Amino acid sequence: MAQMLSASFGPQNQGVQVGQSYAPISVEFHLPPEQPETTPAPFAHIPFSRDPDFVNRGNILDQLHQRCSAPAGRVALVGLGGVGKSQLAIEYTHRIAAGQPDTWVFWVHAGTQARVEEGFRTIADTVKLPGRNQPKANIPQLVYGWLSNERNGRWIMILDSTDDRDVFCGPTSDDARNRRPFATYLPQSRNGSIIITTRSKDLAFRLTGRYQSIIEVGPMAQTDALTLLEKNQAAAHIQAREPRSSPEKYLAEFRESERKKSKLLEHDAGDLRRDGGASNAILTTWHISFDHIRSHRRSAADLLSLMSVFDRQGIPGWVLNPSRIAKDAIQARDDGADDDVDGGFEDDVAMLRDYCLIVVDDTGDQFEMHGLVQLSTRKWLESFGQLETFKRQCIERLAASFPTREYENWATCRSLFAHVQVVLGYRPSEEMIETWATLLYNGGGYAWLQGRYDVAQRMLGKARKAREKVLGEEDAATLASISLFAMVLLDRGQWEEAERLFVQVMETCKAKLGADHPNTLTVMSNLASTYFNQGRLGEAEKLFVQVMVTSKTKLGADHPDTLTSMGNLASTYRNQGRWEDAEKLDVQGRWEEAEKLQVQVMKTFKTKFGVDHPDTLTSMVNLAATLWNQGRWEEAEKLEVQVMEMHKTKLRADHPDTPRRMGNLALTYKKQGRWEEAEKLLVQVMETRKMKLGADHPDTLTSMANLAFTWKDQGRHADALALIEDCAQARQRVLGQNHPDTLSSLALIAEWSS
Repeated sequence: MAQMLSASFGPQNQGVQVGQSYAPISVEFHLPPEQPETTPAPFAHIPFSRDPDFVNRGNILDQLHQRCSAPAGRVALVGLGGVGKSQLAIEYTHRIAAGQPDTWVFWVHAGTQARVEEGFRTIADTVKLPGRNQPKANIPQLVYGWLSNERNGRWIMILDSTDDRDVFCGPTSDDARNRRPFATYLPQSRNGSIIITTRSKDLAFRLTGRYQSIIEVGPMAQTDALTLLEKNQAAAHIQAREPRSSPEKYLAEFRESERKKSKLLEHDAGDLRRDGGASNAILTTWHISFDHIRSHRRSAADLLSLMSVFDRQGIPGWVLNPSRIAKDAIQARDDGADDDVDGGFEDDVAMLRDYCLIVVDDTGDQFEMHGLVQLSTRKWLESFGQLETFKRQCIERLAASFPTREYENWATCRSLFAHVQVVLGYRPSEEMIETWATLLYNGGGYAWLQGRYDVAQRMLGKARKAREKVLGEEDAATLASISLFAMVLLDRGQWEEAERLFVQVMETCKAKLGADHPNTLTVMSNLASTYFNQGRLGEAEKLFVQVMVTSKTKLGADHPDTLTSMGNLASTYRNQGRWEDAEKLDVQGRWEEAEKLQVQVMKTFKTKFGVDHPDTLTSMVNLAATLWNQGRWEEAEKLEVQVMEMHKTKLRADHPDTPRRMGNLALTYKKQGRWEEAEKLLVQVMETRKMKLGADHPDTLTSMANLAFTWKDQGRHADALALIEDCAQARQRVLGQNHPDTLSSLALIAEWSS
């Protein structure tokens, strides 16, 4: 056993020394009591200077003032990062400091718990809170108590960049005494107000307690945006490059390409009234939100990523949501399953809406994202090497959803068409080329029927090249692409290239399918129409005869395709001046029989497809032509008016078929001597075709000739002669000197000049 030694000290050194001790030793230090401090007069602690060039944002500041003036007022400014929430809070607090000098203003950076703790410590130091310097002082509790005491006067607290729910709703530390969330230290005091800036609508609701306390800060009005363009980031970029830059040059550079937009938006201009620890580049600011979403809910980040590669407007939820397939399968089994297969998707949508990254339309199934959010998301995906992955998903979803061009599918085609236009610019991987080509083929076919020839030509041209590469030039799908592409060229008046392609398809079809196959006959008829438009009537006649004879043999004399071929051949004969031959063939020449048949066809189509179906409208046009040829003008007019109005409703007023129907009605008015009504329609037809097809398109020139005839019939000889001369010059240039239409115009000039 160890010997215990002890020693006693004298009066100068009092105490007992223990040789060895195994007991715990506790030392307690007693600090001197705090000296009382005088609380200073109220003042505004705003860490940012006032922006002399502040751009107002409608009535947002008025809303802030109204809600902060209410007892225990809490208000949240919610919107995208970089949209100007902090700027609004800074301006408002400076106005309070200037107009209400007896009000405390406290600014707390709320991005992390450490910054919130720092902010509360600053408040404690600012108001000289007793006990704040004690080692175990609970600073948030002390600040809460002081703010809750109405005798301490009016105050406003700004919680800036309150984006992370865990900062306020999670435990504050590992200390058992301090596990209360920071949200509980925000007092409901009659003498104080709290302004929160946040990207999260859900967090805003949690901290304010009312959706009515949320002010959404959205895109600026155009006038405000143009004003802001000359300041902030754009101004910094421009000023750094003066005199070689200007607002106009900045905008032009911004609009030039996605790469240019990204470069400009990645520019960090320094202090933009933000927390000094945060980046001021717009794209970087938004990427913080994306990273937060990705870390908390990966599926929501994936949904945002997929949306970003669609067109930014009208993004269809039923295409985005793969669980719809699972839901349909569950319902088809009818096994009583009640799985909430849409739940995950809806939660993802809710999170993206909460962060103001997307908005939902009134139907609840169409989404939209701001153009800069879309751009930022794509750049974010590039940084992860994931952009092409989501582009591939977009192509797959659209290809599976976009239907063929039949009329009954038009509503679906219309809702998806803008997204197909976006995909047109993508470069698919090798394994996606065929899928991409099918999507463009269907999209181009729909565009063609809608008279959108420019985009149809681009879509079908890319579909054709892709199919030629993957499937070969003789594959059926490739031939369909070439043929439809040639049809667009035919309608655009590009006859030589259309002819070359039709010949290519016809020869391949003859070799692979036979001369009497329906596909072969169709392309032969299209080639004959091309010859007809070129004025090569002999070649057109030869093909039309072949098609008619074969159709009679294979399909029967009364089959619609046979009748169509007879009508085409009759038109060729008329243009050759062979009126007797035309009369023998033209099904419309047997007026009574034709009328009876066409009435029956029209009724059948109305019953089967509806009154506004394209096939029904075509049957009405054919019946109107028969009535017109019999001189039954009023009956023809009634049908033509119906057709024209339905074309405007279903196809747009500038669709190529709509002016054609208007032209038919104008000719009926002429026959009735209603010159002014005829002229009005013909002028409209001509101007529409100039705008839609071009001043030199053959259809435009035909409308010029029709208007010239009308002016001649009205006695306006000089106007008619001048217009037909312009028409003849254009036809010589476009169609050639020997084209029948050119020769007809020249003959009219000679006749009207005599």
